[in-house]
Amino acid sequence: MTTELTLIKRRFGETLRSDAWWLQPVLVFCGLTAFVIYTTWAAFQGEHYHHGPYLSPFYAPEIFGDSEHSWFGPKPGWWPTWLPFSPAFLILWAPAGFRLTCYYYRGAYYKAFWADPPSCAVGEPRNGYRGESAFPLILQNMHRFFLYFALIFVALLAFDVWKATQFDNGFGIGLGTIILAINVFFLGGYTLGCHSLRHLVGGFMDRLSGTPIRQKAYHCVSCLNGHHMRWAWMSLCSVALSDVYVRLCSMGVLSDWRIL
Repeated sequence: MTTELTLIKRRFGETLRSDAWWLQPVLVFCGLTAFVIYTTWAAFQGEHYHHGPYLSPFYAPEIFGDSEHSWFGPKPGWWPTWLPFSPAFLILWAPAGFRLTCYYYRGAYYKAFWADPPSCAVGEPRNGYRGESAFPLILQNMHRFFLYFALIFVALLAFDVWKATQFDNGFGIGLGTIILAINVFFLGGYTLGCHSLRHLVGGFMDRLSGTPIRQKAYHCVSCLNGHHMRWAWMSLCSVALSDVYVRLCSMGVLSDWRIL
């Protein structure tokens, strides 16, 4: 007795699912589009990114710039005159590369932007499957290297939280300090739950029990990794809201509330 397996090729959007399968891709599309538009706009502004001890995470660290947070002073002389300058241009490539190549975000924007596929068991608008073995998607394998930059950035942003307590009249805590601290918390949860970090701390080993420290680290990363999607979205929102708060304070629209 033989059993024949017949594969059914569905047309784009065709499915037997009766649930609102399209809702999640639409929400992801709207959320990521809004974030990219705002981030691009904020990066090109080159102003209102600092207020007192506060520095927007879109501009941190400020390698060259006009604020007191700048490491090496104002715009360098070697910067091309035909190219607009913003301190954000020098650093945003690292966190952007980390998110763009993130395992969760890949699956999210492949579905939302490319309909590859739109959702599980839903027909997609292409006949073949190339995967990530050819250019340009093979560059997604750079994620493990962007992880190293992301870990450095989390440490630098944590230091910025400490600097956000250093007001002109001494130590203090403002609402901006709290917002920047929450942002680091969410970014830390997202970064430390990375799939690549999970592999790095022990996922490649055959037997973790022989290395108790790495086993503990692996379990901690795995705990965060289990909620990676949640950390990804919370950190995406927190980093944007941090920039909005600093920007509005710098523009005089808001007055920072000093808690301590």
